[in-house]
Amino acid sequence: MGRWEPNARGRLAEAALELYSERGFEQTTVAEIAKRAGLTERTYFRHYADKREVLFGGSQLQDLLVGVVAGVPESTAPIDALAVGLGALSEMFDDRRAYARKRQAVIVANAELQERELIKLASLSAALADTLRRRGVPEPAASLTAEAGIAVFKVGFERWLSASDDRSMAPLMRELLDELKAVTAGWNGS
Repeated sequence: MGRWEPNARGRLAEAALELYSERGFEQTTVAEIAKRAGLTERTYFRHYADKREVLFGGSQLQDLLVGVVAGVPESTAPIDALAVGLGALSEMFDDRRAYARKRQAVIVANAELQERELIKLASLSAALADTLRRRGVPEPAASLTAEAGIAVFKVGFERWLSASDDRSMAPLMRELLDELKAVTAGWNGS
């Protein structure tokens, strides 16, 4: 495939995931990723800062979640605004399960990538808390809601990836959010 073909960013991400799956993260170089994608290393670095970042898609996830939560009517309770945001994230992943499973397998196999994943989730939580504060949610409620939302997303994402059925992620996120609400409302253990 020539360098003039469209979607260089997507081609690089796909090539990286293939190589990481085949050979391992540590054994794969940026030069090999660029070559597999039919591009140059220079093009790679125009899209991604390092060979880890190619798996984390920039700020697309954060932009979507923050944008949706910011757009929910201000009269909406923080946890319900979060539910709308989690629903939007779920829709983004629905047609990407095979890719997400492969990506998660690469991340789980490498401590450096696990660390990057945690940093990205912390950044997502901070941005979400900031959005909630701008919506008028006081502290510590904004930070608690954001952290709880990221926990629901993380647990839901892992369950969705390991599920044997083809169920969409959205109902799973709603179930987990309902479970969280039940726990915080005084769960009695039954």
